[in-house]
Amino acid sequence: MIKADFIVNADSQIISFQITGHADSGPYGSDIVCAAVSAVSIGTINSLQKLAGFEPEVEADNLNGGLLTCQVPATVTGQALATAQILLQNLQLTLEDITQQYGQYIQVQTKRK
Repeated sequence: MIKADFIVNADSQIISFQITGHADSGPYGSDIVCAAVSAVSIGTINSLQKLAGFEPEVEADNLNGGLLTCQVPATVTGQALATAQILLQNLQLTLEDITQQYGQYIQVQTKRK
């Protein structure tokens, strides 16, 4: 199962996310849940770089897969932070939408820091 955890601060801003696990909803190379989660999460990280204009702190297990973490640096403020929030909220909503149809393969949680 894929687990996506979003960490929010006292101002309800998403400051990080971590995605772990494997969906195992189909054979390797044909797992549509894994493909969807990978596409939207990597797309969000790319958008943070290109649209919000900062380098998020990213950790990934490129060898085995099954791990992706992304943190907004504490130095990000103003318009960059506002843009980041839109992008991160979009990721969270998209993953929650995926759970509507494929809930047996993915779980999304929000945790307060």
